[in-house]
Amino acid sequence: MSTAPTVYDVAERSGVSIATVSRVYRNPDSVRAQTRERVLAAARELGYVPSGNARGLASRSTGVLGLCFPDYADPDVESEAEAAEEADDNAAMLYSDQIIRGMERAARRHGYALLIAASLKGGPESLVAKVAGRVDGFAVLARTVPTEELEVISRRQPVVMLAGPREQEELDHLDHIEVANAAGQRELTRHLVEDHGLRRLAYVGSAEESPDVEARFRGYVEACRAAGIEVRDEPDVRVAMMTQAEGARAAAALLDRPGERPRAMLFANDQMAVGALHTLERRGIRVPEDVAVTGFDGIALSRLVRPALTTVRQPMRQMGEEAVELLVRRLTGTQDSSPVSLMLPVSVVRRGSCGCGD
Repeated sequence: MSTAPTVYDVAERSGVSIATVSRVYRNPDSVRAQTRERVLAAARELGYVPSGNARGLASRSTGVLGLCFPDYADPDVESEAEAAEEADDNAAMLYSDQIIRGMERAARRHGYALLIAASLKGGPESLVAKVAGRVDGFAVLARTVPTEELEVISRRQPVVMLAGPREQEELDHLDHIEVANAAGQRELTRHLVEDHGLRRLAYVGSAEESPDVEARFRGYVEACRAAGIEVRDEPDVRVAMMTQAEGARAAAALLDRPGERPRAMLFANDQMAVGALHTLERRGIRVPEDVAVTGFDGIALSRLVRPALTTVRQPMRQMGEEAVELLVRRLTGTQDSSPVSLMLPVSVVRRGSCGCGD
């Protein structure tokens, strides 16, 4: 590797003082926007990572690995009943929590600590750069960090992309781990159609572009068309956030639509499906006798609700562990230079919400 760029290099490239560069990262609001953008542009061009531990980072000696992911918390609580649901939600290990647990376990095994950053709304030049500047290797969930920022980070340290297909050519040199989203949803849909004889299906997805959710919907469409079921080119309902409250509202919307009620509601994640179960119970709709309900992820909450939720279990802890193993192999030089792409298998968990026994 070439010598890591320093604050002096950034100052010279952008034509400002070292103190100004420091203020851009420590207190950006104290620097004029035009100057700030010039400094950040110079840093991106040089591949500069702001850190008091830059020397240790260059020699891979921090002993810390990093993880960045969106904040998946479910803040939408509108009643005491939903407050109880949220308490259950917090007690259960959600998607990102399981990945963290897997990374922590593997990191300890290799003598590393784990630095975690959730919710990157403060901007990539602040939180992402700060995390990357304090770790030896970096794992990031897809579409959490802008491509150009990952490009800068990956020049200085190994980066593993988690979840979603590798879509951008600019990132095809990075290691990548995903799960078989399309295959899992396809098998779950096939189970409802062939084993339970259900053909009036409705799918609830996300309005936010998510490669995982898109793959799940694609699997649903493929299974429906293979069974000769007419299906729309987009989900029957799109929600703003994949939370329990949004799932509850989506279920109500499907029930209130004119025409025949769906015989099965398939949700893109378990949290929405759990919210739907509460709506159906309040409306006096029996599950699975009147409507079958399914989710995706396999979080602990899916087996605690009643009826227990039929879902697709993805290996979230394994994803975290594999991310650490890849980073460690990169750091120790035991992995060849070609990018690694792992596809982890999923499994359909058949429970009471579709008509199968627990």
